[in-house]
Amino acid sequence: MRNSNALPILIFVLLLGVGLSFSYASLDLTDPRKSAIIALGSATSALIVSYSIKIANQWERVVVLRLGRFHALKGPGLFLIIPVIDVIAYWIDIRVIATAFKAEKTLTKDTVPVDVDAVLFWKVVDPKKAALDVADYASAINWAAQTALRDVIGKTMLSDMLEGREKISDELRRIIDIRTEPWGINVISVEVKDVLIPAGLEDAMSMQAQAERERQARVILGDSERQIAEKFGEAAKTYADNPTAFHLRAMNMLYEGLKKENATIVVVPSTAVETMQLGGLAGVTALSAGLSQKVTPEPAVGPWSGVPPSKLASER
Repeated sequence: MRNSNALPILIFVLLLGVGLSFSYASLDLTDPRKSAIIALGSATSALIVSYSIKIANQWERVVVLRLGRFHALKGPGLFLIIPVIDVIAYWIDIRVIATAFKAEKTLTKDTVPVDVDAVLFWKVVDPKKAALDVADYASAINWAAQTALRDVIGKTMLSDMLEGREKISDELRRIIDIRTEPWGINVISVEVKDVLIPAGLEDAMSMQAQAERERQARVILGDSERQIAEKFGEAAKTYADNPTAFHLRAMNMLYEGLKKENATIVVVPSTAVETMQLGGLAGVTALSAGLSQKVTPEPAVGPWSGVPPSKLASER
């Protein structure tokens, strides 16, 4: 809403005060009609002059019609009009204006209903065209933006709309600018704020994205297993050609395993192991098996055993 300026009111008060003062100074009791005429004329003059003075702000342009025809474009600053003959048709704001618009339940190219919210930034570059060529340029540009948005949504796939908002914004700006250029309006930019899709479709897309990420994780894990297997194969070839390295690796693994369990390692010299014939895996296995078996004592033979020698001989 435009704010009124106080200068015309001040001029009206000053002129009216001067006129009343002059009327009072020329007051004649024998002929009071003269003073009344002077006072009435002063009030009328003050009203006409104050009505003729107009002030436009820096961001305003004023369309003046004289006897119904376009006369001039005034502003900014102080300007005069002729009362009754001149009429101010429009006070036009030439600053950048932001207008929000949206399209509800509009089908995309792949028949998905979406709600799209956007913001339009525009300004009047030709106040004369905006005042004379369109009845209400603010409403006209709003409707033009909505129809353009519905048109673009109907030609765009949902995936492209979700990923390429900048492309949609540029296309909207181009279409709206073409429609509003004859009205003296320049579209600066269009920003798509939000694209709302149905809740069921949103859940399905979330599940699809989750499944895709899980698939990628499994592929990465499988590739890691393959690389590990290749490295193990290379290590096996190295140990096959170098028994000493394999023995050292086995001892290292044994040490690491026992260290975690707070176990004690008994170091046996290799000469002692060779003397005991435990240097190989077969010897260790035989030793373990021998220790695990129970030893059966031989029956005593002799007179103290309580078994006759003849019976023992027959059992054998």
